[in-house]
Amino acid sequence: MARKRYSNLDNIGTDRTLKQFKQWRDERRRKRKDYSYVIPNYPTDMAFLKENRSDISVTWIGHATFLIQYAGLNLITDPVWAKRMGFQRRLGTPGIPLQDIPEIDVILISHSHYDHMHLASIRKLYGSKTMLVVPSGLKRKMVRKGFERTYELGWWEDLQLGGVKITFVPTQHWTRRTPWDTNTSHWGGFVLELYGETEEPRQQKHPIVYFAGDSGYFKGFTEIGQRFEIDIALLPIGAYEPEWFMTSQHTTPEEALQAFEDVRAKLMVPMHYGTFRLADDTAREALDRLEADRIRRGIGEEKIRVLQHGETLRWP
Repeated sequence: MARKRYSNLDNIGTDRTLKQFKQWRDERRRKRKDYSYVIPNYPTDMAFLKENRSDISVTWIGHATFLIQYAGLNLITDPVWAKRMGFQRRLGTPGIPLQDIPEIDVILISHSHYDHMHLASIRKLYGSKTMLVVPSGLKRKMVRKGFERTYELGWWEDLQLGGVKITFVPTQHWTRRTPWDTNTSHWGGFVLELYGETEEPRQQKHPIVYFAGDSGYFKGFTEIGQRFEIDIALLPIGAYEPEWFMTSQHTTPEEALQAFEDVRAKLMVPMHYGTFRLADDTAREALDRLEADRIRRGIGEEKIRVLQHGETLRWP
């Protein structure tokens, strides 16, 4: 029986031809890039993270991996502690060593690309009570790998764990781990909200956190902003060059700022840059373009929080 294949809103395609891959390869050979800038590691307050069960905190490990502490839960997004990604070595050191991570309640997987779903990292984080939340089409694989407590969500579906509501929201992307499983599972981001006994979000006390996963710029950002009153948006700014090749699947820094305005968040934390060389842009270029466009748009400096690896954002 044929396996279900997932698609983007409006069936936007991300496929590229062999000719286009060759063109990118030829362009890359002619480029001279300065990769000397490495994202620094911040001295993490591990005592706080291990004891915290009340404050909201977001700690950047690197790439799309965050430790999020939310309403008493420890959550990890797209866990990747791998030292290599294919032929490319990791550019920076993970913000927190894997063995030092507090006990994890929930692992959120945005999609199954290797730079977002590293099975060896998941296996070390997966404890006796840990739950995996994955996109539609991915549960069977994860259960087969030994992760029995796996919950699968489609776009706009949600589940409640304790007092936390987790909603899976659209992105514009694609996925593949082998030559035979292209788009056989979906892709997306996650929104975290707190629910009380009346199942009404207590937004005035706990922020709504949006983790965008991996995405090209698309109209779905506007709908997400209409459905949720987002406080903190974790948005990707890297792996965009060459833009003619990457545009449908990765946002540029300027598109990430447009997405920030679309979702109407109060604070943006950039991610998905400076950890692996997935495209031709550098961490310094991404940050410089982000800052230049912030100024051009008149967005206040306090609206963008650039974290170092291992640095924690505490709310408020």
